[in-house]
Amino acid sequence: MNAAATALIAEDEPLLAQALLAELAQAWPELRVLAVVGDGASAVAHALRLAPDVLFFDIRMPGLSGLDAAAALADEWDTSAKPFPALVFATAYDQYALQAFEAQAVDYLLKPVQAARLAKTVAKLQAALAQRAGGASQAQLELTLAQLRGLLGAAGPASAVAPLQLLQASSSTAAGTTIRMVPLAEVLYFEAADKYLRVLTADQEYLIRTPLKDLLPQLDGQAFWQIHRGTVVRASAIEAVLRDEAGKLSLSLRSRPERLAVSRLYAHLFKAM
Repeated sequence: MNAAATALIAEDEPLLAQALLAELAQAWPELRVLAVVGDGASAVAHALRLAPDVLFFDIRMPGLSGLDAAAALADEWDTSAKPFPALVFATAYDQYALQAFEAQAVDYLLKPVQAARLAKTVAKLQAALAQRAGGASQAQLELTLAQLRGLLGAAGPASAVAPLQLLQASSSTAAGTTIRMVPLAEVLYFEAADKYLRVLTADQEYLIRTPLKDLLPQLDGQAFWQIHRGTVVRASAIEAVLRDEAGKLSLSLRSRPERLAVSRLYAHLFKAM
C-alpha cells in the first residue's frame, strides 16, 4: 500500500490498551493508531469520523459490546467512500468465544496480547488490506456482516428455557402502574429503551425489565425476527418493506402507525421481498 495503514483501538482497560499500542509499535511500526477509546459508542463515533483501515475492538466494553459496536458501525459506514475496516476482536480466554471466532473466520487476540500471536494477526491484516485495495467494497462489507451475524448468534451457549407464552409487563395509566400478563400472541414487536424493553401490541404499550438479549432465546425465531440491535418484530405483522433514497430499509406494520428501521446486519432477511 502507498499510504501507511491506520487503526482505531477500543479497549476499556487503559493498561491493556497501552500494552497493545506498545506491541503494535514493534510488530507493525508503519501502522498509525489514530485514536484509543474506552467504550463502544465512542468507538463507533471515532471510526465514522476517522475512517481507519483496521479496528481493534474489545469484546466487553461499557455500553455497546465490541460486537454490537461493529454492527452499529457497519450500519452507518459509507462503502462508496472507503472499504469497511478489517476487524480484530480482543477477548479474555473463553473457549466458547474462540470457537465462535474461528468458525466465522474473524481474527482475534487473547488478552493480554502476546507478541507471537500479534505478529500472525498483523500478517493477516496486511494481506487483507492489500486485497481490499483492489475494490469490491460492498462485497467485503457483506462478508463482514455475515461474520458478525454468526458471532452475534453464537454470543453465548444455547439457553435451555421453555418457549415463552406470557409476559409479565407493566403499563402506566392515570391511576398509576398496572401489571398485566400479556399473551405473546398479542405482541407485534419489542424495542429496547434504556433499562427497559418496550412491548407493543396493536393498541397498547407495556414495559418489561428483561434485556432483549435474555428474551431472544425464549422467542420462536420463525415467528419473531430481529431487524435491529434493539428491535424484534413479529414477521406476520409486517405489512410492507420500504427503501429510501440512500438504500436503507424500514418496515410498516399492520395495526401500528410507526415505521421500524432495519439495520444492514439484518437487511438480508428482506432481499426476496
